[in-house]
Amino acid sequence: VYDIGRVLVDWRPEEIYDARIGQERRKALFAACDLHGMNIEIDMGGHSRDVAYTHAKAHPAWADEIRAWHDNWIEMLAPDIPGSAALLRALRAKGMPVVALTNFGWNTLEIAKLKYPVLNEFDDEFVSGRLGVMKPDPAIYEHVEAGTGLSGKALLFADDSPANVEAARARGWNAHLFEGPEGWAEVLVRVGLLTAAEAERALVQAAAD
Repeated sequence: VYDIGRVLVDWRPEEIYDARIGQERRKALFAACDLHGMNIEIDMGGHSRDVAYTHAKAHPAWADEIRAWHDNWIEMLAPDIPGSAALLRALRAKGMPVVALTNFGWNTLEIAKLKYPVLNEFDDEFVSGRLGVMKPDPAIYEHVEAGTGLSGKALLFADDSPANVEAARARGWNAHLFEGPEGWAEVLVRVGLLTAAEAERALVQAAAD
């Protein structure tokens, strides 16, 4: 079970705004407007344009910058993390089903799939923007269990958020706090889903591509 943001593809809104408007102005923007809170509305099912443009009207002094959250959204979802994708493909090559469990907008995920082919390679996906519930709410983990027919130790989850990992562990899942593909590879080898040679080959190939 894969999270997407900061596991398969990085997510860097602050860095992108720093590059566009400078760090000081970005800090003022984020202090005046709760853009991460706005993004939760998207992750809970709102269309990114509707949400961003509505918030822009409420903060006219920052309207252009807030609309950019939608207009230039794909720039914030970058770069990809090739090692993670390579490990996912190595798992699927061995017949291991791989699903996504992600806090993500339904329409922004479709945009992301156009840029990052690996996001089209899941056997199933459990997306907060479609389900109307977000990690770490136990209800979204229940969706995964119902959809896969699996529970507890039959599920292995990688996520960059400690809260999301702890919520999975509370349901009995195996869960790994993702800090990089090398650590994830070690877990996959330790639980026997990949051999050491398979994991190393995937990471070497990802680095070479």
